Amino acid sequence: MELLADALARVKPSPTMAITAKARELKAAGEDVIGLGAGEPDFDTPENVKRAAIDAINRGETKYTAVDGIPELKRAVAAKFERDNGLSYATDEITVASGGKQVLYNALLATLNEGDEVIIPAPYWVSYPDIVMLAGATPVIVETKLEDKFKLTPEELEKAITPKTRWMIFNSPSNPTGAAYTKDEIKALTDVLMKHPDVWVLSDDIYEHLVYDDFEFFTPAQVEPKLKERTLTMNGVSKAYSMTGWRIGFGGGPKKLIKAMATLQSQSTSNPCSISQWAAVEALNGPQDFLKDWVESFRDRRDLVVSMLNQCDGLECPTPEGAFYVYPSCAETIGKTTEGGKLIETDEDFVSALLGEQGVAVVHGAAFGLSPFFRISYATGKDDLEEACRRIQRFCANLR
Repeated sequence: MELLADALARVKPSPTMAITAKARELKAAGEDVIGLGAGEPDFDTPENVKRAAIDAINRGETKYTAVDGIPELKRAVAAKFERDNGLSYATDEITVASGGKQVLYNALLATLNEGDEVIIPAPYWVSYPDIVMLAGATPVIVETKLEDKFKLTPEELEKAITPKTRWMIFNSPSNPTGAAYTKDEIKALTDVLMKHPDVWVLSDDIYEHLVYDDFEFFTPAQVEPKLKERTLTMNGVSKAYSMTGWRIGFGGGPKKLIKAMATLQSQSTSNPCSISQWAAVEALNGPQDFLKDWVESFRDRRDLVVSMLNQCDGLECPTPEGAFYVYPSCAETIGKTTEGGKLIETDEDFVSALLGEQGVAVVHGAAFGLSPFFRISYATGKDDLEEACRRIQRFCANLR
């Protein structure tokens, strides 16, 4: 009898984590590698947040907590949604989990059955379709276009909806493209969703605070209040507060959904780390002024990377509105041969040769459901970014 469950055959390990691990292995072996694969800010967690964690330890806040979050953190999350998004949630409409990924996982596992469908615009964060498949449902991938700035159109959304559709996953600003939807663009999508009362919205707002050039962030339930009763608005502290390792994500949604998610979590991980929860209370309630400097730094890095990549032979790199990624097209390099003699037939060939010949680790577009592109994370030091872009320029210039 086979040991492994059939469900595991539906999914694969995270390609972004695999690239990051490969870059670390090569560095550890003495190779000169610049890793641009990880979706992780290079800034340290703010000092006040770290102090709050230490204070929590000293107070003895090291025991089990309520399954889906301490009351203090739920109140802080509710205050954040009111302050930043104009959304009002009671504490029994708030869930806290061990990272944003667990919030997504809980929501989908608690609501999907075999035969259900979930609309996912591509390119997408690599875990969305795999979690849907683990739940036994079917991801319906809707490819966006470079000329549409990788944004789903209302016509494409309408066409994708069927009687089996249960969720539409919405991610703005986007991983991997950095594309962010304006209020009017969101309204055009919510107008479609209002015609389909059985379709729920899962809005992944994890990059909410990382937007540039006076871009104003909006979330679907904020734009269309009538959708709030069938929307899960998900966020967390990992990106905006550089707390990836602390593993705290949260969401706001209808009480019935939140209760179901808590039931699922009670039989899997139980409560998130107690110390991390108290740190997250301080992150959400404490000073937010540091974000301005971080955003300015990310914007400068974005502009550097976009400029240098658009000077590469065969690459086209749009300027994203948010997050800390760019998603350049490498379509014009397909069919060419590298200096090392490798034929580029796919974006995976491109990134593999780039790593092997120039020591730059990026993630191929096929991992995100849209080729031929690749993703660069510019959440790293400016010197490394400049050097990596010079190597990419050299790699492209030597293609024949």
